Amino acid sequence: MRARPGCAKEGSVSGKSLGEGRTGLLNGFAAYGMWGLVPLFWPLLKPAGAVEILAHRMAWSLVFVAVALAVVRRWTWAGELIRQPRRLALVAVAAAVITVNWGVYIWSVNSGHVVEASLGYFINPLVTIAMGVLLLKERLRPVQWAAVGIGFAAVIVLTVAYGRPPWISLTLAFSFATYGLVKKKVNLGGVESLAAETAIQFLPAVGYLVWLTAQGESTFTSEGPGHAALLAAGGVVTALPLVCFGAAAIRVPLSTLGLLQYLTPVFQFLLGVLYFREAMPAERWAGFALVWLALTLLTADAWRSARRTRLAEFSAPKVEKPASAAVDA
Repeated sequence: MRARPGCAKEGSVSGKSLGEGRTGLLNGFAAYGMWGLVPLFWPLLKPAGAVEILAHRMAWSLVFVAVALAVVRRWTWAGELIRQPRRLALVAVAAAVITVNWGVYIWSVNSGHVVEASLGYFINPLVTIAMGVLLLKERLRPVQWAAVGIGFAAVIVLTVAYGRPPWISLTLAFSFATYGLVKKKVNLGGVESLAAETAIQFLPAVGYLVWLTAQGESTFTSEGPGHAALLAAGGVVTALPLVCFGAAAIRVPLSTLGLLQYLTPVFQFLLGVLYFREAMPAERWAGFALVWLALTLLTADAWRSARRTRLAEFSAPKVEKPASAAVDA
């Protein structure tokens, strides 16, 4: 029996799609894994303070992404961005918001608040949904409302547990949700966006580092070449996961990325409890349990919604083009 023409082609296409999906998953695991393990890196930069580490992170990130963009010769977006003042202003807002996020995160890790920092990224999806309702007038399904309500209850429980509002978690969650909202409007690729944001951060960061050196308080030149190399590596630690995320985003469905994103706070939480030995009394476990319940409801609802959409697309009748249209084409 002769094989039908096109069978080998279909097999090669499906094989290629499978390979692309596997590559995307590996890049997704790498990106979220590196973000989850980054609490192990910031303590290595002591005795540098959080602000000095932040300044080096901003400065060296620009160096790293500039080299990466130079290698791939991808610069046309920069000229387009400069000619669009509104988008440029949004990039400046994104740079300011992510500066707050980075600074609070570095300080929280080096001050022994890794678990509370992980909570910020657990509740980030809930904050994103709440901002969608308040700012974009989006309508929620009943399960989403329930998840947001449970998340709010969790914050109350954790406020009682900590004896204060979990301000680290809330700052990280709201700043990152705002960052995501602004980036959506800017509509730039991950590496390009980081390049634009760090270009805005660069002069203030370098200015602070020069001032710190003039005051004799910089650790970059006083703690040896190993310490200086680690500070410079902050740029790689910032940019490399983003490159992997970009490779995953174009190959993996959003529903899968939505699940992978929980790897980051899970790793951070486990590091905080098991490696850094942070206290977890019963009332904090109760607050985290409520957050995890809310996320479980949210994820299950998102999967059901995505499945219904796929089934609707699959069962929709396909309209064939007339023969004349095929000839004209």
